[in-house]
Amino acid sequence: MTSPSRFIFGASFTARHGAWLCVLSGLVLSVLGIYAIDLGTVDAPAHPGEYVTMSGLVLRQTVFLVIGLFAAAMIAMPHYRWLRIGSWVVFFGMVFLLVFLLIPFVPASIVHARNGARAWIELGPIDFQPSELAKVAFVLVIADYLRFRENHRTLKGLIPPAVIAFVPALLIAMQPDLGMATLFAPAIFAMLLVAGARLRHMVAVVSVASCAVALVVTVAIWAPMGSVPLLRPHQQARLVGLYHMLTASTSGAGSSSSTSASTDDMTFQARVSQRLAAAGRAEGLSDSQTRVLHKYNELPERHNDMILSVVMTRFGLWGGLAVVGLYGLWLLGAYITAALCKDPFGQLLVVGLSAILFAQTFINVGMVLGILPIIGLTLPFVSYGGTSMVTVWLMTGMIFSVAMRRLAPTSMGKPAFEFDDTPVFGEGSVGGGGRPQPRIVPMGPRRRGA
Repeated sequence: MTSPSRFIFGASFTARHGAWLCVLSGLVLSVLGIYAIDLGTVDAPAHPGEYVTMSGLVLRQTVFLVIGLFAAAMIAMPHYRWLRIGSWVVFFGMVFLLVFLLIPFVPASIVHARNGARAWIELGPIDFQPSELAKVAFVLVIADYLRFRENHRTLKGLIPPAVIAFVPALLIAMQPDLGMATLFAPAIFAMLLVAGARLRHMVAVVSVASCAVALVVTVAIWAPMGSVPLLRPHQQARLVGLYHMLTASTSGAGSSSSTSASTDDMTFQARVSQRLAAAGRAEGLSDSQTRVLHKYNELPERHNDMILSVVMTRFGLWGGLAVVGLYGLWLLGAYITAALCKDPFGQLLVVGLSAILFAQTFINVGMVLGILPIIGLTLPFVSYGGTSMVTVWLMTGMIFSVAMRRLAPTSMGKPAFEFDDTPVFGEGSVGGGGRPQPRIVPMGPRRRGA
C-alpha cells in the first residue's frame, strides 16, 4: 500500500536526505538575523529591568521569514522538473523587469533610486528587487540548457551560456549594482565544470576575465575620479579607499595628507565595521553594550550589508566563526543533495544555487572585514530585506525538492554528464578507393546499461 507521502510527492519520495541541513542552518541564521537587526536598530533600555521594544524592521523581517518559509514549502512539494517547464518564461520576465528599472521616465513612485541604484520596484508597502529572482531564474535556464548537451565541451560552445549570463548581469550592473552582477560568474563557472566543460577552457576564460578586472581596478585606482567609463564615481572611490586601507600598514604613515580626508570618507563604513567587529573580541559583549556601541558609532547599513559586524560585536570571534560554520552546514547539505542526484537538471540546479550563496556569503564577509570593496551585497538569511529573504528560502526549497526525489527512475533521464574523450569509430560512408572510412560517433551522456 502506498504511503500518503509517496502518493503526494511521488513514488521516488524519500524523507532521509541532506537538505535538512540546509533547512536547519537557514532557520538558525534567519532567527539570528532578526535578533541582530533588533540589536542594531533598537536602543538599550533606559533603566535596568525594562524590556526592549520591538522595532518595525524586526516585525517586517519576521513577516518576511514566515513568507519565505511558506514559499519554500510551496516550491518543494511539486516535482522540481516542473521548474524547468517555466524557467525560460520566468527568465525573460525578469529580464523585462530589469529593463523596466532602467527606463528613465518611469515615475519615481514606482522606481525610486536608493543609494544611487535603480534596483527596486515599489508595490505599495512592499519593495520588490527583480535582480534577486533574476539570479535564480538564470540558474534554472542554464541548468535546462546544459542538462543533455555536449557542445559546451568546446571553447566555441561556451559562448551561448556566456551570453545568457551576460544579459542579466549587464542590466544589473547598469542599475548600478555591481555586487549582484558579480554573482553570475561563479554560478555559471561551477555549473559548466559540473556539466563537463574542459578545465583548460575554463582556466583560459577565467584568466582573461581576471586580467580584465585587474586592468579596470588598476585604472580606477590611478585615474582621476569620475574618469573611468565602466564605474560610477562612488564605485571608483570605494576601490581607491580599499587600496589605501590595504597599503596603509606597509606605507608607514599611510596615505599622504592631501588624500587623507577623502580616504577617510571613502573607507568610513569599512573602518567602523571593522572596529565594531573587533570590539566583541573573542566572546562578545552583552546585549546592552552592543546596543550602545552601535547607537553611538552610527555604522551605515548595519541592519543590512554590515549585519555581520553586529553579530560579532555581540558574540565575538567565536560567534562569527559559528555563522560561517552554519553556512558551511548549508553548503554541505546542498553538496550531499547534488552528489546523490541522478538527474542532470536537478544536479545543475543545486550546484548553481550553492555557488551563488557561497559567493554572496564570501563577498559579504570580506566586505565587513575590510579585505574586499563594499559593493552592496547582503548576507543571506541574516541581512534585512524581504526579496532577499524570500529568494534565499526559495533556493532552499528547490534544493529540498531535489533531495526528496534523488531516487527518481532512470527511465525519465540519463546519468548526468558521463563523457568519453576518445572518439568511437564505426562503419561510415565509403571513401575514395571503395574503402570504408571511420565515422566519429559523438559520445553524449550514456544511458544506464549502455
